[in-house]
Amino acid sequence: MSDTHKTLLRGAKVLGGEPRDVLIEGERIAAVGTGLDADGATVIDAAGQILLPGLVDLHTHLREPGREDSETVLTGTRAAAVGGFTAVHAMANTFPVADTAGVVEQVWRLGRESGYCDVQPVGAVTVGLEGKKLAELGAMHDSAAGVRVFSDDGKCVDDAVIMRRALEYVKAFDGVIAQHAQEPRLTEGAQMNEGVVSAELGLGGWPAVAEESIIARDVLLAAHVDSRVHICHLSTAGSVEIVRWAKSKGWNVTAEVTPHHLLLTDELVRSYDPVYKVNPPLRTEADVMALREALADGTIDCVATDHAPHPHEDKDCEWGAAAMGMVGLETALSVVQHTMVDTGLLDWTGVADRMSVRPSAIGRLTGHGRPVAAGEPANLTLLDSAYRGVVNPAGFASRSRNTPYEGLELPGSVTHTFLRGRPTVVDGKLTPTPQP
Repeated sequence: MSDTHKTLLRGAKVLGGEPRDVLIEGERIAAVGTGLDADGATVIDAAGQILLPGLVDLHTHLREPGREDSETVLTGTRAAAVGGFTAVHAMANTFPVADTAGVVEQVWRLGRESGYCDVQPVGAVTVGLEGKKLAELGAMHDSAAGVRVFSDDGKCVDDAVIMRRALEYVKAFDGVIAQHAQEPRLTEGAQMNEGVVSAELGLGGWPAVAEESIIARDVLLAAHVDSRVHICHLSTAGSVEIVRWAKSKGWNVTAEVTPHHLLLTDELVRSYDPVYKVNPPLRTEADVMALREALADGTIDCVATDHAPHPHEDKDCEWGAAAMGMVGLETALSVVQHTMVDTGLLDWTGVADRMSVRPSAIGRLTGHGRPVAAGEPANLTLLDSAYRGVVNPAGFASRSRNTPYEGLELPGSVTHTFLRGRPTVVDGKLTPTPQP
């Protein structure tokens, strides 16, 4: 496909507004208006469909290098494209850990080779995710991958001195530390949310205070050294209050929530189905409602999938032995429509803000999270919001199938995804080779 290729989206509802024609020429949006025409353009009838900026995920596990049995950069980015994403941040808990310039560059190059979405590697905060010694933060930033986000996700940076040093270090290049907030001593042997259900089932509890105490500490540290901290997969009503308080002080604190924490509760664990085993665990209905309200009012900045693919054998086993995590890239927008749009908590402009604009800003990505306007990069997602369908993981592009939504009817279907003007998904199907 040449750089002069033209695509005309006819009658799309830009951010859910009035129907508009959108003309894409090469890598950019050439015009937005009514009655547009373009000789030689591929015309797509987008009547009634919602046009959003390409979605951006701050929290994706692509598993490569080391666990290619559960996902690869190629399969993960294909899943991302199907879900409407044009950029993902790839977490560092790979084998080897992404704690050096060499590993983050490898992941970055694999992303460029896939062509399905931009892959921005997240660097580890500490060597080997062991929490003892800072990783090569500067070298990872200076590498071809240009790392700006660092996280030991999967583990908490629980040492306050190490966390302080990391926050101070990344100030040199406007980086951010993304914290997996989990006090390890309070969660030893934890299997699910600590509460009524865990008591009745006799499963080890993961108390809300284990998350909230780390968030409280880290927002204070970030304020003390005047740096940026981002809270991964915030999951409790108490965590919301701490972040709200920190923001009221003007501190540079951001937070994300996963789709599954916006919808599912710990009552599902009564089934003992390991598909519901996740870290942080599914919480209570009261937590879910608090998270939705906080996402709506902007206390929580963005939705991040925490896409965590696992092979069949790691989930099809007894609860205690099962791995924690859920796939989420291909269902994220549907869950957000179901929990936030169809409930009236967010409009489509709000969805664009929480799933594209803000995650791009937090990750300091350029070219993503931009307005749907002439001259802007053509990173776009077209959604049939009237669609209703039952989730069937057999058709997933991801290599793994560990979705908690199997058999559930959810709204919305991504029909087209464009990465810099090139279609990665057409009529809901992946294009063969959308090379950059």
